[in-house]
Amino acid sequence: MGAQYYGADSENGDRIDDPSEDALLMMISNLNNCDNTFVVVQPDEDDPIWFTSVAVLDEGGYKVVRCEHEVATTTSIAHDLTIWMAIRHFPARPPRQVHDF
Repeated sequence: MGAQYYGADSENGDRIDDPSEDALLMMISNLNNCDNTFVVVQPDEDDPIWFTSVAVLDEGGYKVVRCEHEVATTTSIAHDLTIWMAIRHFPARPPRQVHDF
């Protein structure tokens, strides 16, 4: 029987159905730079609409990616992307100034 909600799979083949926070912590703490570099969590269904992954970085720490698959049915994709990019945070850059002329 598969997961009721989602499953977590690691590169080394480990799988946990509907993992708890403790189970995810265990899977993440078992990551290494050699043969078990990532864990992917996603709904247990064909063609899931979201996923998240955790990968161990060579320089230490982790990279976390959260992704929702969107199907665009609008003609304003460029407009939507521009708005999305405008709200991104760039820590090394000063905030953008908006002026009304």
